[in-house]
Amino acid sequence: MNAKYDTIGLGYSALRRPDPRIGKAIRDALCDAQSVVNVGAGAGSYEPSGLAVTSVEPSREMIDQHPRADEVVQASAEALPFADQSFDASMAILTVHHWPDKSAGLREMQRVSRDRIVLLTFDPAYRDIWLLDYLPELADLDEKQMPQMRDYEEWLAPITVQSVPIPHDCSDGFLYSYWRRPDAYLDPQIRKGSSSFWAIDGVEQKLEKLRDDLESGVWEHRYGQLMGLDELDLGYRLIVAEQT
Repeated sequence: MNAKYDTIGLGYSALRRPDPRIGKAIRDALCDAQSVVNVGAGAGSYEPSGLAVTSVEPSREMIDQHPRADEVVQASAEALPFADQSFDASMAILTVHHWPDKSAGLREMQRVSRDRIVLLTFDPAYRDIWLLDYLPELADLDEKQMPQMRDYEEWLAPITVQSVPIPHDCSDGFLYSYWRRPDAYLDPQIRKGSSSFWAIDGVEQKLEKLRDDLESGVWEHRYGQLMGLDELDLGYRLIVAEQT
């Protein structure tokens, strides 16, 4: 089974270490579920301890980085190899935008879940992020690949949507997690932790403006107020759909 992360997922687990504060929000959203299927599990980030978790991942590279690699089911979201209502809940963390057929994958999550579906995703309508001043292509990329909140409403209604603020020292290296550590975006190794940087040409050259602005003090003049914040809403959303 071929998967994009067989190529871009090298070293992923070292760069994408789950943040406990985000993990708590996900665990709380699962409520009293005891059995959970984690769809698009990657290297196993945010899988709650103490629960019976079944991990599903299409990429062999990502499976090999999972702490329970020998137990991971290699399959796609669109064809989950489980009977109807096999689990109390299903979860998918920052992965739906990678699925070829998003609605089919979410229907499969509904099919195998008895109680609820929990998703962590990004709202592409959110644009108040300083990195877009240097890489405006990110907004177009998000618009193309990220479902809108209304899409989830159509696919999973009814849903609740909760903002997930990102701490300034977030340990998980997803795209906008370094909002208070701008120099991190100049590190090619750190950028490997986000698929978005793989999708844009000439990133290194385009970020030279950020390097210049950090050295000259322009970045601090424009965005220095962020340095006094402990967390920030950056458009990440927790979506919960209860089964009826």
